[in-house]
Amino acid sequence: MRLSAPVVKHWGQLEVVGEEHLPLDGPVLLIANHDSYWDPVTFGTALIGRRQVRALAKSTLWKYRPVAWVVTRMGQIPLHRDKSDAGALASAIEELKGGACIGIFPEGTISRGAPMRARSGVGRLAQAVPEAKVVLAAVTGSVDIVRFPKRPSIRIELFEPKDGQMKPDESPADFSNRIMAEIRERAPFALPGRKKTATKYRTRIEAGLPPKEPKAKRS
Repeated sequence: MRLSAPVVKHWGQLEVVGEEHLPLDGPVLLIANHDSYWDPVTFGTALIGRRQVRALAKSTLWKYRPVAWVVTRMGQIPLHRDKSDAGALASAIEELKGGACIGIFPEGTISRGAPMRARSGVGRLAQAVPEAKVVLAAVTGSVDIVRFPKRPSIRIELFEPKDGQMKPDESPADFSNRIMAEIRERAPFALPGRKKTATKYRTRIEAGLPPKEPKAKRS
């Protein structure tokens, strides 16, 4: 976090608004859009003076020792995205009940500039720990961190759901879709990467193709 602070806060001209919506203690579900691989670090750096954000992160990060060392000390929780990971969900529920601030990106991975389905896991967390306060976050400008010499203008806006917290009769899927729609109203989908990568994704989207080419299946 100390190494990332100059990049995010100073070079990135970080602006954080709505911090009053994030409690200083107690269980919190911090839910955000995901357009850049820098987003988890950006949130952790921006809010470190107020709360430690424990993010649900893809389990493959733990394959690499230096990265594993960092994400473990950031308090991140490994999540297997290719299957229903009951273990990660149970860990997140336990941490929430203990008063942690859990950060989660319902879209699962970076958007690559195209709409994505909101996954229901965040709704299941809210349902399992109803005392946890749901706080939404719209992050913009993080995709520009890698576009040197262009200087990014990173903005994180924290706010509460306009239609309130999860309702007793609301399904996890409906809740996830509702809150992601609210977040995306403030943080439109953005293309990641430098010019060449962003152009590739834009070309595929304009052609009506998935933003990410599917991996070839092994025979």
